[in-house]
Amino acid sequence: MNTVLEAKGLCKTYVVNKRQINVLKNIDLKIGEGEMIAVMGPSGSGKSTLLYCISGMDRATAGDVIFNGNDISKLSNKQLSKLRLDEMGFIFQQMYMMKNLSVLDNIILPAVHSGKNKESRKEIEERGRMMMRKLGIDDIVGNDINEVSGGQLQRACICRSMINTPKMIFADEPTGALNRTSSDEVMDELIKLNSGGTTVLCVTHDPKVAAKCSRVLYLVDGGIVGRKEMGHFSGDPSALRDRERELNNWLFDLGW
Repeated sequence: MNTVLEAKGLCKTYVVNKRQINVLKNIDLKIGEGEMIAVMGPSGSGKSTLLYCISGMDRATAGDVIFNGNDISKLSNKQLSKLRLDEMGFIFQQMYMMKNLSVLDNIILPAVHSGKNKESRKEIEERGRMMMRKLGIDDIVGNDINEVSGGQLQRACICRSMINTPKMIFADEPTGALNRTSSDEVMDELIKLNSGGTTVLCVTHDPKVAAKCSRVLYLVDGGIVGRKEMGHFSGDPSALRDRERELNNWLFDLGW
């Protein structure tokens, strides 16, 4: 399995009122191509900070991050922005979209700005429509973002994250603002993307979400204190119940 991302000795420190706060402490992490990894831990453990640092959205205080052969700690802000636009996809709990654009225009915006695939605007739009059809939201192509449900909007965010065919998707609590039905639908779409070869890292507080991932990392006070191999999720409901039970027992032993 090829390594898509590797972090070595990753540290992140903030200074607040002249007091040093170590949010990440000597994180070592390898993520293989096609993996789907969940990052869990109590509030304040450093989950989102880890995602931000390994994706280049924030600069680590120390350590190295190698993404797709690039040492992102050595890239300029402009180079980092280009890398994130072309090779990474992002999904957040808060579904940030431009209010003055339609759902489709929001989805294709990264591709319009990237030029990675050297497509015409018409070709980009058709690809965006095709992705929306695959996720069952082609009926909201021309809608404003305030005219659709939270589940539809999050599926639109998945389309946007995939529009530049990224090497890896970073998802920060992607189901946190959704009800259980919408949460399951969004996770089903992420699993389909992962089954197609896209690497996914998902920060979550929900064991039901993490149980669908192939590996779970558990953070406490900025350090990884547990790693659990779950294996590929087949989609079988009875297998999911067994996975949830196994994961919950493991989390309980870690103090969850």
